[in-house]
Amino acid sequence: MWQALYDELKDKNFMVVAVAEESRGADHARPWIEQAKSSYWQLVDTDHRLEDLYNLVNVPQAVWIDEQGTIVRPPETAGSTDHFRRMDLKTRTMTPEDQAERLAARRAYLEAVRAWVTTGKHALPADAARALLPKVTLRIAEARTRFRLGVWLRTNGRAAEGDRELAAASGLHPESWSMWRQAADLDEVGKASGPEFWARVQALGDRPYYPPPKI
Repeated sequence: MWQALYDELKDKNFMVVAVAEESRGADHARPWIEQAKSSYWQLVDTDHRLEDLYNLVNVPQAVWIDEQGTIVRPPETAGSTDHFRRMDLKTRTMTPEDQAERLAARRAYLEAVRAWVTTGKHALPADAARALLPKVTLRIAEARTRFRLGVWLRTNGRAAEGDRELAAASGLHPESWSMWRQAADLDEVGKASGPEFWARVQALGDRPYYPPPKI
């Protein structure tokens, strides 16, 4: 869907930049990138610098940036919804109704991007965009530092120490699903989508996993 939108709007000074946050190295992201066969930019961020800069906490999130490099929409959920939470975990399937509603939400988000590129609609004034930027607290800054340290320790053969730092990072910044999933996959392939993940999702209660964008 992003490729189709890029093909449609690329002559209007529009670019999609997709960034994979992948602590395990570029080779782990490569199959997904190659499968997409996109003509827009696809990058791999093994150090999670983008998350640090924009305080991203989940995927997919999007940031709208204009030609002057100004953020006109801060980080927000990019077309994903919480319909997956009603998935049948045995078959990993959703009802046709939930699938249709999820697809409609994705299309609505892409339509909002299209309207911004062609008419300027949905771009926020500077003060409004600034007010909505996620605040990086000292706890979050420490969490991200511990996360990077934990990844480095694991990469350099000090798994037990690394796991302690990764656990501390998630404790300091529990809202960051990205950090938790990366740590889980470093520990055990597939863990980030297994029973522990679903237990964390269920623990949210009425809180959203994907907060809907306010467009």
